[in-house]
Amino acid sequence: MPKTPSWTALTMRPSGTWDDDAYAGIVLSCALAVAAAGAAAALWLVPSIRRAGPWWWILPALLLGVVAGARRALSG
Repeated sequence: MPKTPSWTALTMRPSGTWDDDAYAGIVLSCALAVAAAGAAAALWLVPSIRRAGPWWWILPALLLGVVAGARRALSG
């Protein structure tokens, strides 16, 4: 099963303060998750999509984007 940016952003843990690659992966995963949430929100703003999908359809994507943004802010 492929890992999504949201899953990677939440589960990746650096081995220590010296683990720059893990920190870079966290930053990239968080950025991709926030971008995906923004793209889903922008797509939902299209009137034809908004008529087809209820307003709560966008909530999971936005929630994951907020959590990834918080993870990025707290990771230092």
